[in-house]
Amino acid sequence: MKKSGKVLSMILAGAMVLSMAGCSGSNAGSETTAAGGDSAAADTTAADTTVAEGGSSDSQAEDGKTYKVGICQLVQHDALDAATKGFMDTLKEELGDAVTFDEQNAQGDSNTCSTIINNFVSGDVDLILANATPALQAAQAGTNEIPILGTSVTEYGVALGIDGFDGTVGGNISGTSDLAPLDEQAAMLNELFPDAKKVGLLYCSAEANSQYQVDTVKAALEGMGYTCEYYSFSDSNDLSTIATKASSESDVIYIPTDNTAASATEIIDNICRPARIPIIVGEEGICKGCGVATLSISYYDLGVATGRMAAKILKGEANISEMPIEYAPQFTKKYNKTICESLGIEIPDGYEAIEE
Repeated sequence: MKKSGKVLSMILAGAMVLSMAGCSGSNAGSETTAAGGDSAAADTTAADTTVAEGGSSDSQAEDGKTYKVGICQLVQHDALDAATKGFMDTLKEELGDAVTFDEQNAQGDSNTCSTIINNFVSGDVDLILANATPALQAAQAGTNEIPILGTSVTEYGVALGIDGFDGTVGGNISGTSDLAPLDEQAAMLNELFPDAKKVGLLYCSAEANSQYQVDTVKAALEGMGYTCEYYSFSDSNDLSTIATKASSESDVIYIPTDNTAASATEIIDNICRPARIPIIVGEEGICKGCGVATLSISYYDLGVATGRMAAKILKGEANISEMPIEYAPQFTKKYNKTICESLGIEIPDGYEAIEE
């Protein structure tokens, strides 16, 4: 009896071990599904987590998609940097961890823009941000399928060679414009320097939108009785020579929203301020570096508007071919306190000092 009882005990113990092993295998399989996302339910859970952490929308949570956005910025300077930051901040807010960025800077070289865009196309990005006119032109040449949003582009008709531009590019391109009221910038120059006679228009001839701006401002200023002269440089290499000539022949200089000038404000300031030649400029970043005053937009806000457009496109809420170009809603008169004091220029009421 004792031997039989011992055998029975061994059989029962073995059965319990087998039962526990079976339970353990079942739990391990459940954990693999939850962690690895093999089931549809697991995919939904992962997407919901992205919504909670990243603040993306319900539609994003439902489809679980991820998006890769390529950013081609022409050159590093305050205005373009702010537009890129506003764009990225907004898309992160809209899509959370579902969006990643490939941010590239062409260091002022149009050919490098083309290389960057071609890499984006071969990398099959979901959307391209082209920050500044040469970047937009490279993107237009690089793809007619991937959605392209421009920003910090003054006039899309001029940039893309569209005759009779009506505000909507069509195809795979849209974006935001940094165009300020050029007639009001001319009026600002007249308000601050009514006794000046000669105005030098300093700009990069390689930037089509710079040419458009100085042409428009020239017509407005000549209507006020000023004599205007073009001083164009091809790139940063001849900027110093041209700026020196402009400062020696002008009473006031005007610089549009020109990316090459914006990346070389120290050179311009070191030439024009010792010559005591004031500069009216097209945007705040240039004014901070070498200008007296500007009528400018917020480039960060421009980037925010572009980011909202991108979110709608990526989530399928808007068709880019039908999206008109968006413009800055407001403009602010700003002045550079340090340079004004250095040149003995008194700024009237209604201007806001640029933060240093």
